[in-house]
Amino acid sequence: MSDSTSTELSTEIGPNWFASVMGTGIIANAAIGLPMFGNHLAGAGLVIWLIASLMLIIMLVIKTVQTIVRPHIIKRQFNDPVMSQFFGAPPMAMLTVAGGSILYGSQVMSNETAITLAWVLWIAGTLLGLITAIVIPYRLFTHHQVREDAAFGGWLMPVVPPMVSAAIGAMLIPHIENIGQQQTLLYACYAMFGISLLSALIIITMIWSRLAHAGTSGGARVPTLWIVLGPLGQSITAAGALGSVALLVVDDPISTAMNAMAILYGVPIWGFAFFWSILASLLTLRALRRKMPFALTWWAFTFPVGTCVTGTTQLALHTGLPAFEWAAVILFTGLICAWIIAAIGTIKGLKAGHIVKNPTTPSHVVSKKGQQ
Repeated sequence: MSDSTSTELSTEIGPNWFASVMGTGIIANAAIGLPMFGNHLAGAGLVIWLIASLMLIIMLVIKTVQTIVRPHIIKRQFNDPVMSQFFGAPPMAMLTVAGGSILYGSQVMSNETAITLAWVLWIAGTLLGLITAIVIPYRLFTHHQVREDAAFGGWLMPVVPPMVSAAIGAMLIPHIENIGQQQTLLYACYAMFGISLLSALIIITMIWSRLAHAGTSGGARVPTLWIVLGPLGQSITAAGALGSVALLVVDDPISTAMNAMAILYGVPIWGFAFFWSILASLLTLRALRRKMPFALTWWAFTFPVGTCVTGTTQLALHTGLPAFEWAAVILFTGLICAWIIAAIGTIKGLKAGHIVKNPTTPSHVVSKKGQQ
């Protein structure tokens, strides 16, 4: 390997870096609505949202400059069957910060400016997310050479953005004056809900099949199993938020049915998310015992868990049950711990320099039972 290649790898930033923005921003979005403690966390949530916003700006600038100066890097990342899956992270980072703008923006700028910022980020994130949800799977189907045991949590990344758009879109609907436009956006959000949900169910089935037949795919990718919680928790969040806003913009009996879906859909999915979290925890502990190395995939412990916090909060609001209230608080505590671990690992990795070094050729990780 030449020195020039080493220098190039040492300064390379991939789309997976935007997962740190997602993992940070979701803390702010989850904090303010947290049952029992949300009012006390508003100030901290504002600070965290500002940090996430700054991180997003820095990431966008770095990635834009890198793309202009060294376009071969993004081309290589786009053609990599693993790294390309993480192009779903930038739109989700934008959407996460958009949600924070709705919740916190009016504290540091005019309400009109905050909502405008949210709209800009939501539209950009939604369009980019829909493009990603189509292009990346299409490339996977027609271009990338992958093994039969290649399915991993990262395959969910390009198809989850529309679900995040649905949840944040529900928050924007009350800020539209025209009732017809409100209803149009509501149904558009439900359509995006369906895009992500059905795609995610297919991919989760493939991940289960791979685990059953071949085992895990190596220690560094074990954390991506937690990404499964992302579409699950986000769909519960979206169902709850859309159900609540439907009561304001749609007539009965449709509005009542949409609101009831928050519970009829949310509780069973919450049960499966809880079940999967136990399996993922056991596999993660197993990998840690076998000295699982730190990688940016550890940020998969944050955003997916954060969506479970917001989803559980929605269930607490719709059911009024203390069980869901305390479950949200416990999950939020876990989210904070996961963020601290991922942040410390990232800082150490930056100092050492190894987490910004990406291989120039795609690697095929072989799944094998008995590995991490």
